[in-house]
Amino acid sequence: MNWLPLDGVRAVDFSMFVPGPFCSSILADLGAEVIKVEPPRGDPGRSYVPVQFRMENRNKRGIAIDLKNPLSKEIVERLVAKADVVIEGFRPGVAKRLGIDYDTLKKYKDNLVYCSISGYGQTGPWKDRPGHDVNYVAAAGGLAFPGGWLKSPARSALPVADMAGGSFAAIAILAALKEGKGACLDLSLFEAAFFMSAMRHGLEPDADPRAHIFPVNDVFDCADGARLTLGVLEEHFWQNFVKLVPELGDERFKTDASRRANGDQLSALLEKIFKGRTSKEWVKLCEDNDVPVDLCLTPAQSAKLPQMQQRKATSKGFATFPVFANGKRGGELRGGVPKLGEHAREILVELGFDDGGIADMVRHGVLAQP
Repeated sequence: MNWLPLDGVRAVDFSMFVPGPFCSSILADLGAEVIKVEPPRGDPGRSYVPVQFRMENRNKRGIAIDLKNPLSKEIVERLVAKADVVIEGFRPGVAKRLGIDYDTLKKYKDNLVYCSISGYGQTGPWKDRPGHDVNYVAAAGGLAFPGGWLKSPARSALPVADMAGGSFAAIAILAALKEGKGACLDLSLFEAAFFMSAMRHGLEPDADPRAHIFPVNDVFDCADGARLTLGVLEEHFWQNFVKLVPELGDERFKTDASRRANGDQLSALLEKIFKGRTSKEWVKLCEDNDVPVDLCLTPAQSAKLPQMQQRKATSKGFATFPVFANGKRGGELRGGVPKLGEHAREILVELGFDDGGIADMVRHGVLAQP
């Protein structure tokens, strides 16, 4: 048995690309019934980053509706009347034009939890500004400071604002469900990235660009071309590492303060030292001497680690929800990824449409066929 605390919660997700689908994937993993509503041509995420689309849309059922068609209103009304949560990810004003804005949908469900996810929020001078993850992260301060001692600021492979925004949206939705009054939530991806940047770096104008990094807590290349991470912060870990590399027992590197003061020299020396052995040699040495170390792996490589397998961190080719509750893994793979419009008929039958009504919807171009 898995932990599915949201069993019985129903969500309708009108969003596309990453943030909204990532949010609803969290809800689905925890047991919620999620219906993914796509336009007739489908969520562009299907072709932009197919692997992420697949990962984020498991455990959902799908229907494709032309929301610009006035006849779609009846489907939307019935969907929302049975829902607890609605998620949309359009630029401000688009949801209203499509007839899926909060003021319209709350007429169908009094205590609806409605979450809008947009780049810069529903208000403010930037609300209509176009953008994507890299823009939000940059404007929020996430690319102002380096991630390594001798390195320039670099973009992460992860869409930080998109996935953080989806996570914050899920948290806000769960809080609103607990409150039980219904809510209109306005989530800004820019502010999600800003929230994390400010938590990390503060808001002082003269922030030290290296305050958050350490020369002995970094990524290094090894003799075999592999990269690994040294995770030394505490003094006892440093002492353990010095036993492996006696040349580091220099007065310049004796304390954390002196290691930071001489960080450029230390970082350059560490780069040279790590290239003297293979990654396999370094991992064994560090693990045998209680020094935090890890290889830079791909998700596919990580999934094969005994640690991940023992904790059943994957299931049928998907990552599983990363939390246990009372010994039970959160989430389970209850369904795959819906093909475009795959579950239209079964969803519409559940909503009370008969075959004649469904055929009419198809004939009038409201429904896209699978």
